[in-house]
Amino acid sequence: MRKRVLGLVLAALMMAVMLPGCGTPAPSSSSGSSSAAASGPPKEGVSATGVTAETIKVGFVHVSDESDMGYTFNHNQGTKAMQQSLGLKDDQIINKFNIPEGAACDTALRELVDAGCNIIFATSFGFEDYVKEVAAEYPDIQFCHATGYQAAGSGLKNFHNYFASIFEARYLAGIAAGLKTETNKLGYVAAFPFAEVISGYTAFYLGAKSVNPEVTMDIMYTNSWNDPTVEAQVAKSLIEKGADVVSQHSDSTAPATTAEQNGVWQVGYNNDMIAAAPKASLISARIDWGIYVTEAVKAVIEGEEIPVDWCKGLADGAVYLSPLNTAIAAPDTQAKIDAASAQIKSGALHVFSGPLTGSGVDNDGKPVSIDLKAGEYFHEQEEASAPKWNYIVPGCNVIE
Repeated sequence: MRKRVLGLVLAALMMAVMLPGCGTPAPSSSSGSSSAAASGPPKEGVSATGVTAETIKVGFVHVSDESDMGYTFNHNQGTKAMQQSLGLKDDQIINKFNIPEGAACDTALRELVDAGCNIIFATSFGFEDYVKEVAAEYPDIQFCHATGYQAAGSGLKNFHNYFASIFEARYLAGIAAGLKTETNKLGYVAAFPFAEVISGYTAFYLGAKSVNPEVTMDIMYTNSWNDPTVEAQVAKSLIEKGADVVSQHSDSTAPATTAEQNGVWQVGYNNDMIAAAPKASLISARIDWGIYVTEAVKAVIEGEEIPVDWCKGLADGAVYLSPLNTAIAAPDTQAKIDAASAQIKSGALHVFSGPLTGSGVDNDGKPVSIDLKAGEYFHEQEEASAPKWNYIVPGCNVIE
């Protein structure tokens, strides 16, 4: 997720057309110092910079901690998967939890540098400016930022962006919601009015609409990534407006528990939320962060390049769904999800495909629109890892 100023996003992302695409390495980037290329390939598991699996140190800066049972919990699951896969010891991994999106990020990054980290991951959108600045000062350390967009245009060989095509999993999760709703009104607890969030809830709505053409959706923003109190309040408001299935792009389980307390259903994000709300939670869209984190750390160990902009999706297992709560899901839900999943993986189904219209704002705040004809589709996250869909489609109602 993550996350700062929408106005800069669209302008910077336009540069991606002329720069390496999603999942494509920068032409001359190096995972170590400038001497890496000259010294030739590493031998016997030792990289050109002398980093080994036994000596590497890996740092993380997180906006929350595992107790959110959402975004940071899920990302940290990826860290654990990487540690197990590469055989790293506990003292080789340093986590900075509960770091606000501000100057505290700069401090945390520099503390990880001082601690001897060879690669540092910053996992929230609002961290990006600080990551870029510190990366420029320490060219021998690799910096990887989740959900951002500036690496491709930065000119820095040690600065990378990564994300996953979560919109594909959200589309599938929307199918569960569209089949379950009885009021034909969904509710969505959204963090910020950024493309990452708008892309996600639009995909969710389109998935629901694919099996229920009558469905509509109300969206309310919390203006926070993780605020259980506000998330609960927004979820309750959406329910009071008629939503009988609530989903979210927010970090806590509050929408799930609020749905259960009010006798409606919920679709989660980042974590299987059935344990938190067994009578409400239908399914959740998730990212397997372990795939990227393992690839990036392994690249440093082996002296290989890290892609400047990395993105994988459903076909690669980078996004997926938690198990369906068959005790409360509508009949045939799993079959319809499986059928759509197979089409997405094969390329027969594109989430943002025409005929489809929408409107939004450009980087100057001016109104813009899109009109996809039949046979056309919006190439979300194909040219860069950060989402670019920023259009509100008919049937989605943003409540201020």
